[in-house]
Amino acid sequence: MAQLLHSYSVDVTWTGAGEAGTSTYTSYGRDHELTSGDKLPLPGTSDPGFRGDPSRWSPEDLVVGALAQCHMLWFLHLAAAAGVVVVGYADAASGTMRIESAGHGQFTEVVLRPRVVVRNRVLADGTPVTDGLLGDLHHRAHEHCFVARSVNFTVRHEPVPVAFERS
Repeated sequence: MAQLLHSYSVDVTWTGAGEAGTSTYTSYGRDHELTSGDKLPLPGTSDPGFRGDPSRWSPEDLVVGALAQCHMLWFLHLAAAAGVVVVGYADAASGTMRIESAGHGQFTEVVLRPRVVVRNRVLADGTPVTDGLLGDLHHRAHEHCFVARSVNFTVRHEPVPVAFERS
């Protein structure tokens, strides 16, 4: 079977040179912009602990966000295929990064906390929509998520119990 390859291009432009550039560690800003094609620019920076602007997106924020997005998109796909009518989805994802004494760092874990709102209480075949059924869909979404399959740290899921749309 032939493999499909997808490629992604993002341009990063540093906007924080100021007057002095990198003459010292504190002389330059960490601000930058990420762009890709006709997409809106994404304002980036470093983590605030490393002199970044807390109102901008850090690479660490984007890693956690990419995992949450990828999981959600796979979950929605699998829910639709299973006959689960999802009408709301939100995630309060968080990541933990360890910084070592030499300044090196790495993520140790990301936890996804999806909150799903479902319209139908039963599937077409009469199977009830339960936390267990959604848990299986979350498990399968994790197995399919391209981003989660690409990282070398734990990605855990702590789904909130299913909520049903109010009639």
